[in-house]
Amino acid sequence: MSEIIRIAIDLSKGAFALHGVNADEEAVLCRQLKRGQVLGFFTKLSPCLVGMEACASAHYWAREIGALGHEVVLVPPAYVKPYVKRGRKNDANDAAAICEAMARRSVPRVPVKTPEQQAVLMLHRARKMLVGQRTMLANAVRAHLAEFGIVAPCGDKALDGLIALAVDAGDLALPQLAREALGMLAAQLRDAEAKIDALEHEVLAAQRADEACRRLTSIPSIGPVTASMPSASRANCGKARSPASTARAIRPSSALSPHGATMPNSARCARTALASMVRWPTSILRAR
Repeated sequence: MSEIIRIAIDLSKGAFALHGVNADEEAVLCRQLKRGQVLGFFTKLSPCLVGMEACASAHYWAREIGALGHEVVLVPPAYVKPYVKRGRKNDANDAAAICEAMARRSVPRVPVKTPEQQAVLMLHRARKMLVGQRTMLANAVRAHLAEFGIVAPCGDKALDGLIALAVDAGDLALPQLAREALGMLAAQLRDAEAKIDALEHEVLAAQRADEACRRLTSIPSIGPVTASMPSASRANCGKARSPASTARAIRPSSALSPHGATMPNSARCARTALASMVRWPTSILRAR
């Protein structure tokens, strides 16, 4: 019997490795496809179960292949790793490992995100990046001025005073070359702040248009930014099988590698794991 019932794809930028098995669990397909050949191949293939790791671009390919009539599943990379052959890691063996993992009922599945959900997550990640740049620029301005003996307390108001001093051409405490460099940093800092405000307005608009987000914001201390993250990370929050499955879907890295968030059995690392679970979207939600 050579009819393929299950096929796995090891995703990459250019060449994709495929591994397919029949009803007798025999490998009947081991080949590579270029990026432009993938959809054409699955268009001709009879409907079957298609699996891939929940990594970069996986949600896009899951939607495209699913639209061709195939059932697509996304597997967390952490559950694929045990099936990779030792000492022989390559694209073909990775595809074979994905094919083995997706056949196990105990292996969780990652919900496929819609383009709208990915767009909201992109807002959060763009905002996080700009917040980091703003912090870097503010620290740079403070450090450069400290070299000339000019310091100020912590806080935005004190930083505004430093920037005003740095761009004041009438103040002779700074050399002209230093003033020009600080002026560029200050302009970039203000630009980052304006873009952060614009992204937060977009997040607020997305939150108001989503019913689940509106319900989350009714909880005290939950704001628009915090509420929109789990809603965009989870395909259907109302159909979560358990708290662990919800945590697995809303981890900060879920768009790239949604590993499980269950507590380990080892008591030694339980405290660290619990802290990471409590701070599930820390890197994004605490970006202020």
